[in-house]
Amino acid sequence: MRRHHRPAALTAAALVGALLAAGCSSGSGGKQSEAGGTDAVAGKATTPRMTVAVITHAAPGDTFWDLIRKGAQAAAAKDNIKVVYSSDPVAGNQANLVQNAIDQKVDGIALTAAKPDAMKGAVAKARAAGIPVAGFNSGLDDWKELGMLEYFGQDENIAGQAFGERLNQLGAEHAVCVIQEQGQVALEARCAGLKKGFKGTTENLYVNGTDMPSVKSTLTAKLQKDSTIDQVVTLGAPIALTAVQSVRDAGSEAEVATFDLNKDLVTAVQDGDIEFAVDQQPYLQGYLAVDALWLYRTNGNISGGGTAPVLTGPAFITKDNADTVAEFAKKGTR
Repeated sequence: MRRHHRPAALTAAALVGALLAAGCSSGSGGKQSEAGGTDAVAGKATTPRMTVAVITHAAPGDTFWDLIRKGAQAAAAKDNIKVVYSSDPVAGNQANLVQNAIDQKVDGIALTAAKPDAMKGAVAKARAAGIPVAGFNSGLDDWKELGMLEYFGQDENIAGQAFGERLNQLGAEHAVCVIQEQGQVALEARCAGLKKGFKGTTENLYVNGTDMPSVKSTLTAKLQKDSTIDQVVTLGAPIALTAVQSVRDAGSEAEVATFDLNKDLVTAVQDGDIEFAVDQQPYLQGYLAVDALWLYRTNGNISGGGTAPVLTGPAFITKDNADTVAEFAKKGTR
């Protein structure tokens, strides 16, 4: 019988979340757009105008990347930077976008490396052209080998372990980890970490994150087939909200918890439809990646000394603290 109680203090792997206590849109494949700042800024740099390319593996419709872009826009407004944003979930196409940025002679590139092998040649070409590259969001284990200056993001394996430990305290026994993009290193690391930290049974379920009706039907069928599943773990807010529907459609008693946030997800936590969420703070990732390139170009600074990543998560969002986060989520920055 699944027991419901509030967790006691988290163990070591979850300590990272305590340190930070106070998650793919909008860009369509290959399209580019200039982004200026929209939020209030505490001042604006008088340094020469720079151009920074922000290139991600975002899939169309994933609201997570709206937060990345807003953070990048805020830093750009402060630093007198023109941001050119582009994205493509296909790794080869994303590498082509990097080549486009090199051809445009940008002053810096902020890049996600969800499929590191596909990005190796593109990053090497940027370095050869004298263009600094900052990594963020995906590629924690590969950014130094790829030749990036610095990295901003969450240690997904540690976050997964902390996630599993929280499930232990909630009394879960059989978890299914829903991966919306097979082979994406950050997503795979989350489920691998979950398996390490969770004492119960864990299995992965691969779905097509760009086809939400398919996600819903696949997960519903899984829950109907196996009534012992008492925990659904999702790796993105849209998938989590769909999972809630799948649980209801399947007549399952499973609970849903997730990585990453959006406004609707925070509301679902407040309402109790989602147990908790792990926030890697994507707004902060976008902001830091762009700001770091300005600091490097104008003052030679390298965050983490070029040897260590700058961690932006995990931070746990629960019903107890969701109200505070909701204030920022309504503004589209959490």
